[in-house]
Amino acid sequence: MLTREILGRVREIQVRTGRQVADVLAGEYVSVFKGRGMEFDEVRPYVPGDDVRSIDWNVTARTGEAHVKRYVEERQLTLMLMADVSASQDFGSRGRSKREATAELCALLAFSATRNDDKVGLALFHGDIEEYIPPRKGQKHALRVVREVLAHEDARASETRESPGFVALLRAAWDCFATGRRPRQAREATDVGHALEFLMQVTKRRTICFVVSDFLDDDFEHAMVTANRKHDVIAVLVTDPNELEVPDAGLVALEDAETGETRVVDTSAPAFRREVEERAKARVADLKRRFGSLGIDFIHVDASGDVVEPLVKFFRMRERRGRR
Repeated sequence: MLTREILGRVREIQVRTGRQVADVLAGEYVSVFKGRGMEFDEVRPYVPGDDVRSIDWNVTARTGEAHVKRYVEERQLTLMLMADVSASQDFGSRGRSKREATAELCALLAFSATRNDDKVGLALFHGDIEEYIPPRKGQKHALRVVREVLAHEDARASETRESPGFVALLRAAWDCFATGRRPRQAREATDVGHALEFLMQVTKRRTICFVVSDFLDDDFEHAMVTANRKHDVIAVLVTDPNELEVPDAGLVALEDAETGETRVVDTSAPAFRREVEERAKARVADLKRRFGSLGIDFIHVDASGDVVEPLVKFFRMRERRGRR
């Protein structure tokens, strides 16, 4: 059952992103994502000026009068949002978690698609598929997509206790140093490859697929490439500032959100902070390089910042590339 708080957050996101879609993204989405081609519409009598290559010779022979085939652009698209809801997505150090940033990003994309009469679907994944909503059209359906991402966050919060103090603040940094990991439960893990295999099974029509995750996973490149052969796959990396730069907080107990492993570290040590920062930034650069080499577009979103600007930059990059 949806709480009043979730409904309020959905409404807030709808109002905020609705303005952004209308003012900023309205033309960007439709100019970048085209239909699959030209669709036959009708046969009509030939008029001077028509391209002779469009003449339908069968109808012309049958009627004794020249007719031409008329085509229109097939505009309707299917947008699939693959949202990572694993434990590491709950992390947020600047007032908004990675999952909340993911919900707002999904809202922007869903409302942009709805504005252009396209279908929108959603798959929530972690180590398994948590929920699947088949693609449909309409404003109410787009709101449901946003609601489900937020509702899943609320459900997780009721199942787990908040970590005290800096444990919650810095838990993601532990990923750089974890050793001897215990087997992860499905809800704790991230399995991008499995999510894309699921997409290939349930979606026959070509889709525009945004995979929104922190990509704390291994060996997902093959699944990304396979899915990108049939669909237009875009990788969206969501990170928190404190995953890239650890503050000086003295002795801190770090907890890996996806394994539960803990370790006490001295964040006042410059060498420790420098190593975390170098590894984290190298991971982002490596993901960008790997996706680029695979022919998959890459967007990096800061969970604490504006999610519109990275989308606009991506749309404009795709538009420039399409003109070449």
